Amino acid sequence: MAKSPEQEHPTKAFGWAARDPSAVLFPFKFSRRATGEKDVRFKVLYCGICHSDLHSLKNEWGFSTYPLVPGHIWHEIVGIVTEVGSKVEKFKVGDKVGVGCMVGACHSCDDCDNDLENYCPKMIFTYGATYHDGTTTYGGYSDVMVSEERYVVRFPDNLPLDAGAPLLCAGITVYSPMQHFGFTKPGMHIGVVGLGGLGHVAVKFAKAFGVKVTVISTSPNKKEEAIEHLGADSFLVSRDPDQIQAALGTMDGIIDTVSAVHPLLPLISLLKSQGKLVMVGAPDRPLELPVFPLLMGRKIVAGSCIGGMKETQEMIDFAGKHNITAEVEVISMDYVNTAMERLEKNDVRYRFVIDIGNTLKAA
Repeated sequence: MAKSPEQEHPTKAFGWAARDPSAVLFPFKFSRRATGEKDVRFKVLYCGICHSDLHSLKNEWGFSTYPLVPGHIWHEIVGIVTEVGSKVEKFKVGDKVGVGCMVGACHSCDDCDNDLENYCPKMIFTYGATYHDGTTTYGGYSDVMVSEERYVVRFPDNLPLDAGAPLLCAGITVYSPMQHFGFTKPGMHIGVVGLGGLGHVAVKFAKAFGVKVTVISTSPNKKEEAIEHLGADSFLVSRDPDQIQAALGTMDGIIDTVSAVHPLLPLISLLKSQGKLVMVGAPDRPLELPVFPLLMGRKIVAGSCIGGMKETQEMIDFAGKHNITAEVEVISMDYVNTAMERLEKNDVRYRFVIDIGNTLKAA
């Protein structure tokens, strides 16, 4: 007979979880494993809310299991180390740390050997997955977190935990493709589609790399924010055919962060020959991909999903060096359902972060 979440492990834990696709979160008692010899245990202080959490809560991608704990879902989890295993080498009690989207992989495939655990066929998500021991993984809307050392990221002292937490998902999601596809060379012209949780961080990283950045959005009212506050060089309204026409063939690459269904043809037309359109948003329905414009410019449409652990640490260190943080609205735990409703309406600038340490109260 299967054990209840409270009985799976020896250490009691508390958080919030969804019971079904209604996406309403409730207080939830469960348990964490004892600290193993290679494990790091930390007190959760903050946890970011990602748009993928909303998809997962509603099972819009079709693979959610309940109870689903954001944090049990949530995967932008930061805090302070309280205990380390006997064979842990990189962390000590008191360190500022975080855990992102994954907590395990096979460690024997080509991807793992190349520090690409995120593409391992047996990669284990931070929430709603089955761990090596057969138990369910629970995310960060909870009081305590335990993870193998390999999947823990050290935070620089100058990087605030609340505004730094979203970098564990949003940050690495845009940083990794910028590095892989060569969008980091000063003087390049890069487009960023969508000025939300991913897009605003993409602008900050791109400017830190020294590239020219154009924000591409359906919302003209975001122009001032993009240029004056975030430092973008220009702004383009994707629904304005005149603006699209004026910018044809001017961009070396585009990072598309939009998670809703949208046309790709206008974006492809903005690319120079041999330009690359990289998708990092995850719409819940297929997009239409016109092939002829790709053929006529040797253009590429690609995808990218987070990054490996080595690269994630590099990203956090880069963010610390260049003072890159997310723009966040810090909320209390009991506000989370309202935050989900607002997130669905894109009513957030630009990322909700839950103050777990001060507002999560056990039932």
